[in-house]
Amino acid sequence: MASSDGLSSLGPDGASAAAHALSLPAEAYGNDEHLEVMWAMKAYNHAEVYFNLISSVDPKFLKLTKMDDDIYSTFRETFEDLDIKVLHPDQLKSAEAKERWRPFCNRYEGLVEDFNYGTLLRLDCQKDYTEENTIFATRIQFFAVEIARNREGLNDTIFTSKSSKS
Repeated sequence: MASSDGLSSLGPDGASAAAHALSLPAEAYGNDEHLEVMWAMKAYNHAEVYFNLISSVDPKFLKLTKMDDDIYSTFRETFEDLDIKVLHPDQLKSAEAKERWRPFCNRYEGLVEDFNYGTLLRLDCQKDYTEENTIFATRIQFFAVEIARNREGLNDTIFTSKSSKS
């Protein structure tokens, strides 16, 4: 992932202001263009850190939350038929999918910090974050899918391809 000029030019004061702004309730804003940019930057930074992590550490050994075991078992009980190697947007965004995901996601309210914050999720786990390979999902959806990908060996390709180039 290449760094964007907007992300690196934020600076310490801007980062502090962004962190404060992002901690306020959504009702405080309406449709603020600057807030949308800050959310996008936060989601991008999260994606960049995660991709760097799975590129440099064997994903099978990663622990993303204190609740990984519960998230994984509940995810696989709820979505046992979901092929997570290559996700399709309708598996997260269709009306039917939203009805399936809602109880799963809400189960983690108060248990997983920022469980419903927007996060970038790769559709194809063997590829980097790109515009074509990324979907906006909730943080708990990201955790569920990526914990499963890590435990099921699907993110190994990223780790082995990056570590063999070192």
